[in-house]
Amino acid sequence: MRDKIKMASTGTTKAGKRTGTFRTTTKNKRTMAEKFKQKYFDPRAYNPETGKTGMHVLFEETKL
Repeated sequence: MRDKIKMASTGTTKAGKRTGTFRTTTKNKRTMAEKFKQKYFDPRAYNPETGKTGMHVLFEETKL
């Protein structure tokens, strides 16, 4: 049985706050009992190396 989950970004803005960006997806809870983590592109995440916004960051499973 596949359940919907929400993936929240761990990226931060220039001010150091969370971006609030999220994605939704599904997962099979029988085969994946642990929390799901995946890298995705966050257009609001600040990259201090380049001084621009937009970078790939880790998205973690949260409650929907």
